[in-house]
Amino acid sequence: MILKDGAACLRNLIHLFRPPSSSSLTSKLGACYFCTSHVASLQQPGKPSVFSDDEYADLDWDNLGFSIKPADYMYTTKCSKHENFKQGQLSRYANIELSPSAAVLNYGQGVYEGTKAYRTEDGRILLFRPDLNASRMKIGAERMCMPSPSVDQFVDAVKQIALANKRWVPPPGKGTLYIRPLLIGSGPVLGLGPAPEYTFLAYASPVGNYFKEGSAPLNLYIEEECVRAAPGGAGGVKAISNYAPVLKALIRAKSRGFSDVLYLDSVNRKNVEEVSSCNIFVVKGNVISTPATNGTILEGITRRSVIEIARDYGYQVEERVIPVDELINADQVFCTGTAVVVAPVGSITYQNKRVEFKTGSRSVYQELYSTLVGIQTGVIEDKKGWTVEV
Repeated sequence: MILKDGAACLRNLIHLFRPPSSSSLTSKLGACYFCTSHVASLQQPGKPSVFSDDEYADLDWDNLGFSIKPADYMYTTKCSKHENFKQGQLSRYANIELSPSAAVLNYGQGVYEGTKAYRTEDGRILLFRPDLNASRMKIGAERMCMPSPSVDQFVDAVKQIALANKRWVPPPGKGTLYIRPLLIGSGPVLGLGPAPEYTFLAYASPVGNYFKEGSAPLNLYIEEECVRAAPGGAGGVKAISNYAPVLKALIRAKSRGFSDVLYLDSVNRKNVEEVSSCNIFVVKGNVISTPATNGTILEGITRRSVIEIARDYGYQVEERVIPVDELINADQVFCTGTAVVVAPVGSITYQNKRVEFKTGSRSVYQELYSTLVGIQTGVIEDKKGWTVEV
């Protein structure tokens, strides 16, 4: 029997290396015989498996922050130009080898995604809408002239990473396992053109709050000199080349005590677009507005989910152009993203004027945050089919 689901195979292997009865051992060995190639590199001769259903990694779970703490395993697969990706393999997290002339190094040919695994109170591991990450990667790959894994391949890779690194998923309420799928032009090029070879990989790291403020309200600075994206560019996809250009403005803002930077449109410098790494929402009365994704703004998965939840609660949600003057007159402002989840904005500084907004337990953001996180962590019943159990 050939098992096509890598995550299911990996689950069998986890139980295989527990002390079993002789009959159950024979059964499990038979079930996993044809899929051990997925994890051949994970076992060291003479040593027991590191997999465990009930063991946590040795970390200070109360002080995770948002920095790289590599989990045990990564997933990798390659394909040539005009071919399709095949089943990948898990291996120990390690450096990868690239040619100095790799397209990703010379021309920035690459896209990435970010998703999370959540541990529930009863010990289950849940993913949140990974199919949308897969679809977004396909759109980004097409924009960057790259082949991409199928939706099923992508989701299976994320499942395998979550399961193999289960002990790195923080305890409930302590954080999440951030999973970073990455698609790069790994083949060598000299002249400008698509790479001859591509690598799809995924790795993971346990994380806490994205901002150093934790759950405290953010203080944003509206940037008027630098822009994040322009019409006709790649601002609407998660290209790796979109992020380093914002560092200058971000570092400058943080040195002045701000949490992050809010960018304006590149044409008129009058309309709100997005923050360095998240989408933005404006609340006025019963109306929640967010800039429309018109090619310069990333279609965030958290953004999409929050819009659906807000409409369920009876809010009028508008996706449209938002002038900065309207933002300044808002009742409340909040940001959304996989890393930041739903974060309140306490103040925005524009042209040396600081404007403060309502925050607190009875704010709109708190209602939306509680529902979203409740679904993600299994506290609230998922009636929308958003979560995937590993």
